This record gives sequence, structure tokens and C-alpha cells, in this order.
Amino acid sequence: QVQLVESGGGLVQAGGSLRLSCAASGRTVGSYAMGWFRQAPEKERHFIAAVGTGGGTTVYADSVKGRFTISRDNAKNTVYLQMNGLKPEDTAVYYCSAGRSFSSAMTTPDYWGQGTQVTVSS
Repeated sequence: QVQLVESGGGLVQAGGSLRLSCAASGRTVGSYAMGWFRQAPEKERHFIAAVGTGGGTTVYADSVKGRFTISRDNAKNTVYLQMNGLKPEDTAVYYCSAGRSFSSAMTTPDYWGQGTQVTVSS
């Protein structure tokens, strides 16, 4: 069982930055690929970034590529999402995810966090 708790969301002006954190706990957390998804109001949840177990492999959705950076600190069991150049269309609830494979972390995660709200004002 893996528990995920996100933090770091909030209100920011367009062009600003935020860093989201996801604290993971449970057995063998370091063996899970980790990801971030987001869900805007009245829209489906979408994948935005994933990182492999060692931190060296990352994948991003086109909508955030070049602006967002995913990273992990296995010693702290924490995954981060650095978000720069935020736009109003980035407004959403952001969810941390964990998958037993890199593919599952991107598509059908095994575990989800509760989400943190990010609001970008114009």
C-alpha cells in the first residue's frame, strides 16, 4: 500500500511559479514510477508528467513541456513538480500518482493522492 499526499498548491498570477510536492509513504515506494495528472473543472483528468524510479527518465505532456519539471528525491520519498510560466489554462486540481511500471504511472496509476488546487489568475 502506498499513500500519497500533495502540497504546494495555491493562487498565483500568470507568468508565476509554483512547486508542488508529493510525500509518499508505504512499502517499497522507491520501486514505483511517479507521475502528476491534473483535472480542470468539468474536464477529464489528464497526464502531465512522469518520472522513473531512479529519476533519470522523465516524460511530459506537450502542454507543459519546457515549463514544468518533474523530479524525485528517493531519500525523502518525495516527488516534485516545478511549474514555471504558469498560464490561466493551467488552473486545475493536480494529483500525484504512483505506478508499478513507468507505463502505468502515465496511464492507469495504482495509487492516487487527494489532489491540490492550483489557480492561475490572468
